[in-house]
Amino acid sequence: MTEAISFYLIQFIILASALAVVLVPNPIYSAISLAVSMTGIAALFFSLEAYFIAGVQLVVYAGAVMVLFVMVVMLFDLKKEKRAFSRGTLSRVLKTTLSVLIFSMIAGALSMSFSELGSGDSIAKEDITRSIKELSALLYTKYVFAFEALAILLVMVIVGAIALAKAKGGTHAK
Repeated sequence: MTEAISFYLIQFIILASALAVVLVPNPIYSAISLAVSMTGIAALFFSLEAYFIAGVQLVVYAGAVMVLFVMVVMLFDLKKEKRAFSRGTLSRVLKTTLSVLIFSMIAGALSMSFSELGSGDSIAKEDITRSIKELSALLYTKYVFAFEALAILLVMVIVGAIALAKAKGGTHAK
């Protein structure tokens, strides 16, 4: 019974913070809500005993991606962008259409996953542990170059964001 209560509590926190990401007009509060949502997803993985995925969720998404996102948000002057994207009929129609499209894609993916849920055999816990060990061995041996290339790419994105903020009249423009 307590597992069900904690599951629904975590789901409520995830959904409330995900809605706050979209509905809050301040980009800093939106970024904080996104971090809470990602941390809630990590808590959900932890409650499902997927400790490796929970750790990756915390380190990669709630940690690194959120730091990059907040840095980029803080570099730009968002007052002009807020006025440009929050008025006009075309903007409202575009936002509504894209929201309906994304919601229908999520609903379709959920219905497909629920329809396939009962058709498969149950996977043993030993098979999952073995596949995680094999995946981690592959990631840190064969595909280690991809991790290094991604790190260089992220540094280039940060440098480019700083250069754009200084050149286009961001908060640190001269």
